[in-house]
Amino acid sequence: VQLQASGGGLVQAGGSLRLSCAASGRTFSRDTMGWFRQAPGKDREFVAAIFRNSGTTKYVDSVKGRFTMSRDNAKNTVYLQMNSLKPEDTAVYYCAAGPNLILSEITRSRGYTYWGQGTLVTVSS
Repeated sequence: VQLQASGGGLVQAGGSLRLSCAASGRTFSRDTMGWFRQAPGKDREFVAAIFRNSGTTKYVDSVKGRFTMSRDNAKNTVYLQMNSLKPEDTAVYYCAAGPNLILSEITRSRGYTYWGQGTLVTVSS
């Protein structure tokens, strides 16, 4: 079972990036999928999640209106479209899958079972 995150890079403030997370080894279409990030010297924080196959999404307040998470079950892949990027968005971004989460748990990293290796996003001012 593997989650492979990609799409990170260096971008100027105000720019955009799209992160992808490709899953393999099992079908994730019924799992809750999440994105978390960890900036240097800080704890890992929740960014966005899609609850199971409901289409219900949640975002941390700091990215609402700028980031959009989506999933393509046919490709076993989730995406994070990041627009209007700010220097404070700089972090390593991780995707995660949680087969057994309930809606109230999807912002908590401890509930996710599978994790990708992370992709670095650097936003310059």
